[in-house]
Amino acid sequence: MKIGITCYPTYGGSGVVATELGIELARAGHQVHFITYSQPFRLSGREEGICYHEVPVSNYPLFEYPPYDLALASRMAEVAEYYGLDLLHVHYAIPHSVSALLARQMLAVRGRHLPFVTTLHGTDITLVGLDRSYLPITQFSIEQSDGITSISQYLKDRTIREFKITSDIEVIPNFVNCDVYVPLPEEVRQAERARFAPSDEKILIHLSNFRPVKRVTDAIEVFSRINERVPAHLLLVGDGPDRSAAEWLALRKGIQERVHFLGKQESVNELLPVADLMLMPSELESFGLAALEAMACRVPSIATRVGGVPELIEEGVNGRLFPVGDVDGMAHAAIDLLSSPEKLEAMSVAARQTAQKRFCSTKIIPLYESFYARVLERAGAAAGSVSSSS
Repeated sequence: MKIGITCYPTYGGSGVVATELGIELARAGHQVHFITYSQPFRLSGREEGICYHEVPVSNYPLFEYPPYDLALASRMAEVAEYYGLDLLHVHYAIPHSVSALLARQMLAVRGRHLPFVTTLHGTDITLVGLDRSYLPITQFSIEQSDGITSISQYLKDRTIREFKITSDIEVIPNFVNCDVYVPLPEEVRQAERARFAPSDEKILIHLSNFRPVKRVTDAIEVFSRINERVPAHLLLVGDGPDRSAAEWLALRKGIQERVHFLGKQESVNELLPVADLMLMPSELESFGLAALEAMACRVPSIATRVGGVPELIEEGVNGRLFPVGDVDGMAHAAIDLLSSPEKLEAMSVAARQTAQKRFCSTKIIPLYESFYARVLERAGAAAGSVSSSS
């Protein structure tokens, strides 16, 4: 298949999933075309079977805000026509599904039907889409999609409830490449850990885009309590608007020497395995991709019981779950695990097994391929029906 993918190419879950999906589809022999305003950060530009098409946006003085959605629709139509795309797959409803709908209509005038699939990721539904100024167009563009997928049952249910969607929504969970996200050999792991902490101290990690919903300051609070009982270091991977608040809090608590702000990292698969535990104290997660990536590296998570996280983490088996803001409970659980090698080992093994059994790319990519095939079959039948009736 020839598949066009549009996503936000920034450091966020939807962009990561879309990019990794494109990479895996290309490995499976499909031709993938990314259509975005900049190259997705996890693309090296050297992957076989992948092309990147930049969306130029006019800076004409008349426009106070550049009309990216219109430029994107035009570029989608151009790429689809020139390269003979079979379908578009857009990630994050706003404005990508609207642009795909416009591209489909533009090509329909020329007698070509270009189906598009919309994948719902989270805040496009739970936050942005519920803004009254966006709700009608979000609802309309989702309904007009030729296929809709959701990354969790939680998000599917919420979309149906909040937007009154009547079209079918297929749940296809996020995934991880279990051959890339792997535990490190012990000798290598110890050498990597030595970059951040003495051999007798523990390492925790937090990975996010440092937005308020990720509650990165809660990660600092939890770590501060852990460090009082168990000497440890915290790796903070990512960046965003709450970084200054996190830095200030670490400084105020006198733990700045033990909190390592590593910024945005492309190869998080090399950092995650050095940790003992992942901290994910988010206010909302529609799935919890960071936790899954850690689990594949044999690192269990201390997380919040929100959104789709319980579909990934089984309390007490492959991680621990707590109410939002329960920094004392999260810290106590982490201290218990870090002080009990047998407990931590059992949970680490279970975390890796969960990733392998349920969320490896080898299990999830075929679900997308099957879904695409059904969308194309329906689109072909619909086009044939229109042709025969005319």
